[in-house]
Amino acid sequence: MIIPEFIQNQLPAMAKEAPFSITVCDTKGIILYMNEKSLKTFERFGTEEQLIGTSLFNYHPPHANDKIKHMLETQDKNAYTIEKNGLKKLIYQCPWYKDGIFAGLIELSLILPDEMPHFIRK
Repeated sequence: MIIPEFIQNQLPAMAKEAPFSITVCDTKGIILYMNEKSLKTFERFGTEEQLIGTSLFNYHPPHANDKIKHMLETQDKNAYTIEKNGLKKLIYQCPWYKDGIFAGLIELSLILPDEMPHFIRK
């Protein structure tokens, strides 16, 4: 069957080189995974080997840590846009589950174009 083969062989490579940041943590905020874009964003704090296994709370300001703690406690999601260094970004944070049990948070950070159409579909 092609689907399991795809997931096993292609999905990890796709995530690693995705054109947006992916960061995954466990239920305590310990970083489990960072793709290449995420590692580039946080490179001032260290290498992949230095970041994986450490706490997200080490790399965020207090107000962001409060939000992360809330999401870990409530399994809420959070989405917002920012502008940083002249780039607009969409930040999407949500819970992830393993076998139906809360396992932590995933954060996606995507650079948005200056102009972007918005469609309402029925």
